[in-house]
Amino acid sequence: MIAKFVDREEEIKAIKEFVSRPNFGLLIIYGRRRVGKTRLIIESLKGLEYIYYFATESGNIEKFREEVSRTVEEIKHAKPSWESFFHFLKDKIIVIDEFPNLIKEDKGVISTFQKIIDTELINTKTKLILIGSSISMMKSKVLSYSSPLYGRRTGQIKLRPLRYYYLREFFPNASFRELVEIYGFAGGVPYYLEKVETPFWEWLDKELKDPKSFIREEGDFILKYEFEELTTYKKILEAIAKGHTKFGEIKSFVGKESITEYLKNLIELEFIERVVPIGSKRGFYRIRDNFLRFWFRYIYPNLSRIELGIFSAEKIRKDYDRYLGETCEKIAFEFIAEKIKRNELPEVNVLGKFLHKGKEIDLVGLGEDIGIFCEVKWGKITEKDIKSIIRRLDENSRVFDLKEKMYIIIAREFGKKVKQENVLLFDVNDLFLL
Repeated sequence: MIAKFVDREEEIKAIKEFVSRPNFGLLIIYGRRRVGKTRLIIESLKGLEYIYYFATESGNIEKFREEVSRTVEEIKHAKPSWESFFHFLKDKIIVIDEFPNLIKEDKGVISTFQKIIDTELINTKTKLILIGSSISMMKSKVLSYSSPLYGRRTGQIKLRPLRYYYLREFFPNASFRELVEIYGFAGGVPYYLEKVETPFWEWLDKELKDPKSFIREEGDFILKYEFEELTTYKKILEAIAKGHTKFGEIKSFVGKESITEYLKNLIELEFIERVVPIGSKRGFYRIRDNFLRFWFRYIYPNLSRIELGIFSAEKIRKDYDRYLGETCEKIAFEFIAEKIKRNELPEVNVLGKFLHKGKEIDLVGLGEDIGIFCEVKWGKITEKDIKSIIRRLDENSRVFDLKEKMYIIIAREFGKKVKQENVLLFDVNDLFLL
């Protein structure tokens, strides 16, 4: 597949505005591995002269000089230090990718950069852009109040995965159902989307049988970038992927006295999230990152069989509709939120799952006098099913004292879309036609 670059209009605009300013600027860009940070910079700085350096875990002083000397020859004669290098790079745009690798090599490098900014760059037109994939390190070492760089940055961008409906631009010939299947695997991470081919299931089967496929080690690769000790984190993710979503269930599965700090770290990195439904004080955990959820549900438990070449995509496909239930709920949340943003649905103050005294609703939006009550089904819904779902939504929503209620059913497909007052039906085609 030809690499595509979609969305990111707001981020590109922000970067272009940043580099056009007349004074010094420090921009921090961070986000999970594979989300497209480097590509964003390349697209944003097209037509401009800039220095780009990809940091490694060792030898960065000499490697930086060698790389930069191709365009700034004078740096060959500079003293091998960051202070000397930046003396020759005043008024230029300088991009250092994977800045956490500099920190791993030299913990004092952040203080060095702070000194350089304060003494060499502050009164120049220099634009310094630091990029990092280790979210934990970028937050704790670069962005935190205790960081020597705190107060020096003039901008920051946290790059998130693409929204689900942008998958149309990667796979223009795929059905909307296949797009949801791909999204359940790749989420909105451009690297994975560029790897996937259609038909999805044929491609996945080939990948599972390919000993060089990225899929086999990708889950470990992502976690190793954030954590030194992986065992407990992997057990927690495995537990949630298997349906053990409550704190006690996870703790029992992991078999560790305390898992609170591990859960906190996973939430901080947005690998998982704690969901507290409206009407409930007790929350549950779910894997937020689609690829990690897929990997820990289907790849990690079957690595031995995959290595032996006896595990096929068909085994995943048999369970996949059940797996996509949660994926469809996430899509439904984004779809409803976008509809509200566009004033195509009533404005609400609260939007989330509802659970109270055994009564459950997949998605509830509460406004001043109106409520939106939505059920999500990744399956085919008949006319009889529609009536049954509306009755259930009406009954479960009676706990709310509202002047008006709107009922929404989101499903993979409907046998027939019946028209009914205050009832909206959206199938998978509608989800992608925003």
